[in-house]
This record gives sequence, C-alpha cells and structure tokens, in this order.
Amino acid sequence: MRKTTKVIALAMASCMVATAFAGCGGTASSSTASNSSTESKSTSKVDTSGVKEIYYLNFKPEIADKYQAIADKYKEETGITVKIDTAASNEYEKKLQSEMAKSNPPTIFQINGPVGYSNWADYCANLKDSELYTMLNAGGKELAVSKDDGVYGVPYAIEGYGIIYNNEIMDKYFASSKKTSSVKSTAEINSYAKLKEVVEDMTKLKDELGIDGVFGSTSMSAGNDWRWQTHLANLPLYYEFKEAANGDATKAIETGLKAQDITFKYNKNYQNIFDLYTNNSCTEKSLLSSKSVDDSMAEFALGKVAMIQNGNWGWSQISKVDGNVTKENNVKFLPIYTGVEGEEKQGICIGTENYFAINSTVDEATQQASIDFLVWLFSSDYGKKAVTNELGFITPFSTFSDSEQPTDPLAKEVLAWQAKEGIENPVWLFTAFPSEQFKSDFGAALLEYVQGQKTWDDVSKTVTESWKTERAATAQ
Repeated sequence: MRKTTKVIALAMASCMVATAFAGCGGTASSSTASNSSTESKSTSKVDTSGVKEIYYLNFKPEIADKYQAIADKYKEETGITVKIDTAASNEYEKKLQSEMAKSNPPTIFQINGPVGYSNWADYCANLKDSELYTMLNAGGKELAVSKDDGVYGVPYAIEGYGIIYNNEIMDKYFASSKKTSSVKSTAEINSYAKLKEVVEDMTKLKDELGIDGVFGSTSMSAGNDWRWQTHLANLPLYYEFKEAANGDATKAIETGLKAQDITFKYNKNYQNIFDLYTNNSCTEKSLLSSKSVDDSMAEFALGKVAMIQNGNWGWSQISKVDGNVTKENNVKFLPIYTGVEGEEKQGICIGTENYFAINSTVDEATQQASIDFLVWLFSSDYGKKAVTNELGFITPFSTFSDSEQPTDPLAKEVLAWQAKEGIENPVWLFTAFPSEQFKSDFGAALLEYVQGQKTWDDVSKTVTESWKTERAATAQ
C-alpha cells in the first residue's frame, strides 16, 4: 500500500538526539503526574455508551499476554471488550493490511513514524484535540507524527538498543590470568577496536569462561532478521545522513526522509560489526538461517553467551526463559561500535517507532472508545502500573512521575545513557527507511552473504539499489 502523502517529523530528530530526553525519562513529569483512579470516564462529548468492543492490533509479540491481561481488567471495569490480536515478528505490515480489509478492522493500530503514516494516512484519525495527545509531555508532543495542523500518530514508548552484555561473564574474563587484551574492564570499551580486541580474546577463552560463543545467534530465519536489516542498519545510515546534514544530528531523519538515493558510505563499518557477530557466535554461519530472536535471547539467559544485540524490551524475554541464570543486576548495555571516527562519544540508539493511530474509517463513537481505552491505560492507577511493571515502557506521557518509570535493568540502562554527559545517542533513523521491502532486500542480501553466496560488495549494491527503487516507488 503506497500513498503520496509526505510527512517530515522535524522535531522527532531534535528530541531524540538529546542526551537527556525531557520528560521521557521522568525528568520533567513529576509535577504533572496524575493520581487518577482506575475508573475510565470519557471527557469527550461523543456518546460511547453503545460501543461494546474495540480492537487493538499489537505490534509486540513479547508482551501479547500482558496486553490480554490489561484487556481483561478493562472489560471488568467498563464492560467494553478489547480484542487483542498480535502480528508475528516482522509481519505487522502484512497483518495490518489483511485486518484492515475485514469488516471489523482494528480500531487501534501502530504506525512506525512518518513513513508508516504515509502508507496509512487514509486510515489515521486526527488526534490533535484528543485527551490522549494532550497527556503527552513536551518531548512527546515534539515526537508526535504530524502533518499540517493535524496529529496522526501518538508516541507511547521510548526505547533503546545496543549490545546487551552479562557483566558476570565479562568480570570473569577480565579476571582471567590468560587474558591477552589490553582492555582492563568493560568500562574501557568505547570503540570498535577495543570491542574487537576483547571479543576475539574471549572467543579464545570461551571454554574457561563456560560459554559456547561470545555472541548469541545472529538470527536470520524468516521474520527474525530485523535486528540486522533495521536496527543495525540504522547506524551507517545515521552517520551518512548526519554528515549530509553538515554534522547536525537533529536533521538526520529529515535528511533521510528526503534522500532519493544513498551511497552507503559507511558500509564497511556495518560489515565490521556484522562479521564480529557471526565470527564469534555460538552458532555456525551455516545454521543461522534457522535461528530466531527467541533462540538468541535464550542463549543469553542460559549463560551460553556473553553478548547479544537487542533492546530494552529484551529483558521481558530473558527473564521468562525457563532455567534463566542471568542475574538482573548483571544485565547491561554497550553501544554498537562500528569503527566510525569519534565513536568514543557515541551512546546506544534511543528513539521510537511506537505510535498509536486510531482508525478513521470506523464510526466516531468507536474511535472515541478506543481513545478512552488508551487514556485509561496511560493515566489510571492500574493502567500506569501495568505500563511500568508489565509492559515495561518508558513513556512520554506527563501522567507518569519519576517513581512510575520502569525499574527493569535494561530500561534503567536506557535512562542512564540518556543522562550521560557528552554522549550522543543515535536517533532511530530507520523510521526514514523507504519501505518494508527495502528492509527485506537488505536482510535477504545479508543471508546470502553469511551463506557465502554474495560478496560484501554485492550486499552494498543491493542496499543502494533497493533504496533508490523503493524511494521512487513510494513517491508514486
């Protein structure tokens, strides 16, 4: 589905690149935090008394069960059924297209930013005057997906990703008498060169460390390559577009949205880290096509590996693995270093692709009932506790006080990296990628590279050609 609508979320970049995200980490929200009860009362003049069911198409499989429990509580309190359906990993767009074609489509769905809005503009209600939008803090309002005077996507979670590491295993390595690297602690790892030195030395000592490999499986099975074709791809293109914007990181997303083609200038930097992952993995390259994200998270939880690339949402997966031996206080983040000049001041990637949209094609009462559910979720006592403790979201809503932010180890790491002085946390530039097809083409090329069927130059060519083709196609 392609539309001609153009959207450039200029403020999105300036807000996310800040080392301290005003409000999103709770720093500016205490004075406005709500103490509302769990009772849901619509402040709209729209009569919703006849609405019996709303439908949310969830983007996050890892918390599907949490949403169902929330839906059950909401029905208990209001009598309204919240149907929860969840797309499989990396299948959201396909699932959304299928569900929107049905007679009872989702009333709440997700767009991933300005490009996602351009695809679904005909289905996105204007939320500018909604209570949900007014609940956002200043930073959240800057992040909202807008066009002209309307607001069509409301951000609901700020997230971060990088290299998750088990500090217990790292400490064991640094204490080893057989260690040959010059790095003395994880705190000293602030570049690709140092990361590579440590990782390759750890691989030599993996038997002593009791691990099968330094990194978990680089999952390349269908629907499980998003960590590489989206999240890892963010870094080289972030640096390319930042450079194109004369070094202004706040304009990187805007530049990416306008880019008709790319040079993939930092492709060798991408290759650096991707090869480091696959060459020091617990899984042979020939087997990666069968591996899933769940496999790699389990490998980390069971202490079989020291590192994995993923985001703060990963703790919910790690903690639920049967036989988990990874202690909460040992789970930390490192930035994804690729060898770019000046990366010593680079942090983890922080941003969002999580935007609620309300289906404008359903009747007005159902639209309002859907908004009411989200207002309840992000402002009632029960809802806020569920968001913090069950969903684990770092939210951009003014209804959350400092004490109501998540306390799981990776969420705390995101907040800590946001607050670091002199650190630039790369924005989520992949929200400017031209299409899902571009990501799929990137992932397919990576798989062929891992399997020895493509050279790295072939991969780079695929990436640049796919960007140009898909950008042209989405402009039609």
